[in-house]
Amino acid sequence: MPISRQDCLQRDQQDALAPLRAQFALPEGVIYLDGNSLGAQPRAALARAQQVVAQEWGVGLIRSWNSAGWFELPQRLGNQLARLIGAGTNEVVVTDTTSINLYKVLAAALRQQQAQAPSKRVIVSERRNFPTDLYIAQGLIDQLQAHGAPAYQLRLIDSPDELAGAVDDDVAVLLLTHVNYQTGYMLDMAATTALAHAHGALTVWDLAHSAGAVEVDLHAARADYAVGCTYKYLNGGPGSPAFLWVHPRHQDAFWQPLSGWWGHARPFAMEPLYQPRQGISRYLCGTQPITSLAMVECGLDTFSQTSMAALRAKSLALTTLFIELVRQSCGAHPLTLITPTETARRGSQVSYQHPEGFAVVQALIARGVIPDYREPHIMRFGFTPLYTRFEDVWNAVAVLQDILDSRAWDQDCFRLRSAVT
Repeated sequence: MPISRQDCLQRDQQDALAPLRAQFALPEGVIYLDGNSLGAQPRAALARAQQVVAQEWGVGLIRSWNSAGWFELPQRLGNQLARLIGAGTNEVVVTDTTSINLYKVLAAALRQQQAQAPSKRVIVSERRNFPTDLYIAQGLIDQLQAHGAPAYQLRLIDSPDELAGAVDDDVAVLLLTHVNYQTGYMLDMAATTALAHAHGALTVWDLAHSAGAVEVDLHAARADYAVGCTYKYLNGGPGSPAFLWVHPRHQDAFWQPLSGWWGHARPFAMEPLYQPRQGISRYLCGTQPITSLAMVECGLDTFSQTSMAALRAKSLALTTLFIELVRQSCGAHPLTLITPTETARRGSQVSYQHPEGFAVVQALIARGVIPDYREPHIMRFGFTPLYTRFEDVWNAVAVLQDILDSRAWDQDCFRLRSAVT
């Protein structure tokens, strides 16, 4: 039987997570399917920002480092986030950017391997990994060679199916994104980590498209290092600080390549020589962006009202519905599904390639449906179970069908590219 709009409305009525939508400031007339790139604004964020600026900064001034708890904020937020990724207390800090945190942990992992197994000189990653991950690896390799270290190699695979053949005893680090940003393909973290460890390699996981969207258990997977951002499914705000996790077995052996004063054992002793703190706090670097950090808490607070298991179940229901509706309504058009239909291999997005993908996305946005576009020809639709409704899925596919049927995308205005696509 074809899926109807009434079916979708009925599913919304039965959705136990539906009340959480009211906690987000979503514009009228907009179907937002880009939470995999930038999460929606929690309604509490505006009041929190005003409090930080007007009261804590405006009245408290420098006293707020103590009186408002600013100094402890990276660790406190890290503990709040930890349960979403299968981490323990005092194992996560929210700080810096994903790129900076990736540099820290990759440099530390390579140094760790250099001390234990100096012949390991290969970093394995995916060619379709998020580019900044590859750029950081390339830059670090260049930096190490410039300082006389033996040459490292970045070995790129074109498909997850090639992992087993790419990981051998020469590999020092396996650098992977848990959910691929283009395709939404989700790797088996436990099996992949076991593969790496069998060859004496360490794992660095990028959780940017996982945290807050899918169930992650870093401890159960025996992962080594992980990083991720807070502005996607965690709804921390544009450019909000990222997070960093290190397994406790590595924490106090971790070499901090960016040895800033916030990671010092006694930061206010103002000593001329660096001595790292014990535990996760040694991964901090410089003074923290307090206003941005404070916004992260508003996004994390919503997760305390549900579980990742419940969110994951709704996410799969939303993405499956979208795939089925596109098949039902848009089958006559040149859409190529590049996201796995197997639910165990799918994150919380659905990606299609279309020869005019960019123009189609711009036409959708003009009609109030907001996905995003990535090269080559990829239309990404992100589903955030905290606020996406089943009715939204139905309406979004109806608009997509109309745009494709009428060729409404075939206008010069929808081919113009701005700085951000």
